[in-house]
Amino acid sequence: MIPDLREEFNRRFTSQKYEIFLHALDAAVGAHVEFRVCETPVFVPASLMGRLQQYSIELIEQLSTPAYLRESQRAVPERFRVPNDDDHPIFLAVDFAITRDKDGELQPMLIELQGFPSLYAYQLVIEQTYAREFGLEGMNYLLSNLSETDYLDHFKKAVLGQRDPENVILMEIDPEKQKTYSDFLCTERFIGVKAVCITQIKKRRRKLYYHRDGKEIPIHRIYNRVIVDEFVKKEIQCEFNFRDDVEVEWAGHPNWYFRISKFSIPYLKHPSVPRAVFLNQLERYPENLSSFVLKPLFSFAGSGVNVEVTRADLDGVPAAERGNYLLQEKIEYAPVIATPNEPSKVEIRMMFFWTDRLLPVNSLARLSKGKMMGVDYNKNKDWVGSSANFF
Repeated sequence: MIPDLREEFNRRFTSQKYEIFLHALDAAVGAHVEFRVCETPVFVPASLMGRLQQYSIELIEQLSTPAYLRESQRAVPERFRVPNDDDHPIFLAVDFAITRDKDGELQPMLIELQGFPSLYAYQLVIEQTYAREFGLEGMNYLLSNLSETDYLDHFKKAVLGQRDPENVILMEIDPEKQKTYSDFLCTERFIGVKAVCITQIKKRRRKLYYHRDGKEIPIHRIYNRVIVDEFVKKEIQCEFNFRDDVEVEWAGHPNWYFRISKFSIPYLKHPSVPRAVFLNQLERYPENLSSFVLKPLFSFAGSGVNVEVTRADLDGVPAAERGNYLLQEKIEYAPVIATPNEPSKVEIRMMFFWTDRLLPVNSLARLSKGKMMGVDYNKNKDWVGSSANFF
């Protein structure tokens, strides 16, 4: 998206450099990165990065009003409603497709929001590795003029609060089997917080414990990374129930996973937001269904999203479930990243901490040549996958 930098990068690129980069990334993480990592970072014009930050903040402000905060309570299923909500999420991410308007100008269009942690630790490592291996040390990747030390200080504050790292856990389902395990390893290295499977947490009365180095350690704070959809799908059994009123702080209260999500999109009024309506509120089907996608409100890694919607698909959603589906106007990603063959499309995630104040801190990118982002739509493609933004 910055033509001279793109041209120079592509001219100097070799498959050997890419293999060296991948090996360096695995070494920096401390394990093999399981998801596909793109051959290239994304070069983002300063004007576009500024707009991404501005739009993100404007959208988050709309979801911080008393009216929306009241309304969003109904997004939380009763069987997963966790006591002791906080006033706002600690972690926020806003995903934008990069499109072109009718004048050919780059424009961000909202894809999704989440009040849930992203790859805060891993993303710093992939940025450092791109910079080092491809000679990009003079460019920026952190937001708000943060140094790497500043960034890790904010990350530590968001996850630890005032607690000792030993008494804070990163809670996940089978963490070593997750594709995001690389992020868990980097989190432990940066701030000393260990990933613990939810099934290994012990509960006695209102207190929680885990084992570390042969000792039982009390848990005072949880950095929650459990995706509820996966919890349900795998029928996880554990001593610790989400609804338990336990003596623990949340680094990312679980209710925000539901309250800031696809559920939020119909409530937003903004030039970057596509038309969206809950299926149970749809009075009649649009004539041009090919211009819409059907999304389940809560799905893991894009599963269940229907990009070729028919009337039969809409009719097939049971009445009791229609409030859990969103019919949303399609967004046309622009093929803006020149590659050695067909150009790639890009989605940019803006990443925030919200402790003392809302602060944009980092971003990540995903590149695609398929109908959607994700592995299933990019099989046998190159110059796609996980990436970073430099500006």
